[in-house]
This record gives sequence, C-alpha cells and structure tokens, in this order.
Amino acid sequence: MASDLETKAQEAFIDDHFELALDLYSQAIQLNPKNAELYADRAQANIKLNNLTEDVTDANKAIELDPSMSKAYLRKTTACVKLEEYQTAKAALETGATLAPGELRFSKLIKECEERIAEETDELPKQMLKEVTTNSVPAKEVEPVKDAPVQWLWHEFYQKPEKVVVTVFSKGILRECVKVDYGEQILSVSIEAPGKDAYHFQPRLFRKLTPEKCRYDVLSTKIEIRLAKAEPIHWTSLEFSREVAVPQRVNVSSVSANQSPVYPSSKLKRVGWEKIEAQVKKEEKDERLDGDAALNKFSRDIYQDADEDTRRAMQKSFVESNGTVLSTNWKEVGAKVEGSPPDGMEVKKWEY
Repeated sequence: MASDLETKAQEAFIDDHFELALDLYSQAIQLNPKNAELYADRAQANIKLNNLTEDVTDANKAIELDPSMSKAYLRKTTACVKLEEYQTAKAALETGATLAPGELRFSKLIKECEERIAEETDELPKQMLKEVTTNSVPAKEVEPVKDAPVQWLWHEFYQKPEKVVVTVFSKGILRECVKVDYGEQILSVSIEAPGKDAYHFQPRLFRKLTPEKCRYDVLSTKIEIRLAKAEPIHWTSLEFSREVAVPQRVNVSSVSANQSPVYPSSKLKRVGWEKIEAQVKKEEKDERLDGDAALNKFSRDIYQDADEDTRRAMQKSFVESNGTVLSTNWKEVGAKVEGSPPDGMEVKKWEY
C-alpha cells in the first residue's frame, strides 16, 4: 500500500501537482515511518510549495534514518539558502560532498555559500546603528503559573542579552516524545505523544543562533528551550519579519549582575484565522468583475472544480490554439487543436 502511494506521489510530482504529491507522501509516511526516501521526496515537494521549514524538518528526518543519503543534504541546503542560513547550508553540503565525491553540485554550492557568508560578515557592522544601555527595573524571569490549564499551542519566550528562552507548555510529556532541532536561524519543535494530536512549531527566528550552544529540557509541565544568540542583540519578536526595525545591540557590561533586563510580553495572541478566511472567501465570491477579468475568473473556477480529463483538455486546447480555443471535452481535443482567431484577424507563424 505504501509503495502504491509512493508511485502515485511521484507521478503527481512529475505532473506538477505538488500539493497532491505532498498529501500522498504524507499518507505513505504514516504507513512506513522508517522510510528515509519518503521523507527526502516529501522534502522536495515542500520545496516546490515554498514550505521551507517543513523541508528542513523532512530532510533532517531522512538524514537521521539514513545518514548516507546524499540527496537529503541537497534538499536541506536548498531551503537553508532560501532562508539565508548559509552556515547551516554549508555544513550540510560539506557532509554531502563526502558521501558523493563525484557530484559537482556540492563543490559549486559550497563556493556560493562561502561567498554569501563573506558578504554577510562584511555587512553586519553596518546594521548595528545603535548601541543602548539597559537600565531596567530589576525583574524576575517569567515563569508560568503551575495551576494554569495547559494547552498544546501555548508557547511564550523571554530573553537576556546572550540568550532567548522559549517555553512550550505540555504537561506530562515524556522526553522521547519530544524532538528539538536548531538551525542557524531555525527552531523546530515536534511533539508526538500517544493519544494526542502531533504538535509542530517551526519558526524562522528573528536573528541567528549558535546552534552548538543551544539546549532544551523536558519538565513535568513544560519544555524549556534555551537558544544561544549569535550576537547580544535585543529581539523585538521571536519570529523573523522583513518589516521589523533595525535591532539594537545590548551593552552587556552595563547590565549589573543583580539586574535582569525587562522585555515586553511575548505571549502569542490567538487570531481568528477561520473567520478571516471565511471573510476573504465571501469577498472574493461577491466581487463583481467584467470583461477579461470576468472571463479569466470563470475559466479558473471551471478548472479548479474539474476532473483530470477536463483539465487536460483545457490545457491542451488553450496551448495548441495559441489562446484562441478553450475546450473541456478531451475527446474533441485528442488531435491537434487548430487556432480560431477573432473575426477580421488571421493566425501567422513567427519567423525566428
């Protein structure tokens, strides 16, 4: 059964149906969770869908199951480069290169990563526009209320100049059910406990880490993750955003040993995504279009709800007729489709 799903997933991927391929690979993994190839192939589907942190997680799982799989290191590299995690990408490439000495892509990508790292190192001092002294009122580190109800999706963080502490509240979870991975700027937390829905938290972080110094502990009521900052910079949020202002460097020496810096609350607010999605869909449905816009929307609606033969007929007729014919009948367009230009116009072939 798993092999059949894998075959169908590969066919869907070849036909550029990446979401379908992702779903089929996930079903196959549920039936065969120890197959490294399935994770590596699902990582490729995630890349196509721009699910970058999910790609890194799948590539890491494939490497864990089969450390000799060179293509898993390439899949991880692709996402890390897009996330500008060049140090992590380079480390993966160097390991992959030892497994596939004849593969030229590794040496080429390693060189590209080294160039990006050099550029990044050169630009870093330019970004440090301000140095501030933290003169805060002494405050205790944030601790969750032990008697508060525990929720799967509740997590928060606080920080000091040299580290960020992320707390995921999960009561009575065994350590073997928890997996935490660190990248140069990625945190991946997975909890898979019997009788509970799986929990995955995979943010791209505000700034870079020193992965080898990061640690985590599984306690009776929470998972506490200590992230070592690569630089003593105040994070204005836990997750990366291109709209966030330039961070400020913290003058560590000015913070006395008896003081703890005070930071704004970082507990995430719940957002009513279902209501927002319903409102967007309603607005799209009520939108009144005319002319080419109305025709394009009509065609998209037909294509979205059509079966495979109808979609193939629409694609084939539109391409072969140079955009002048759109048919939904596969039997009618089995042969080559001739163009049907508007009245007063004629079809001409371009000469190169």
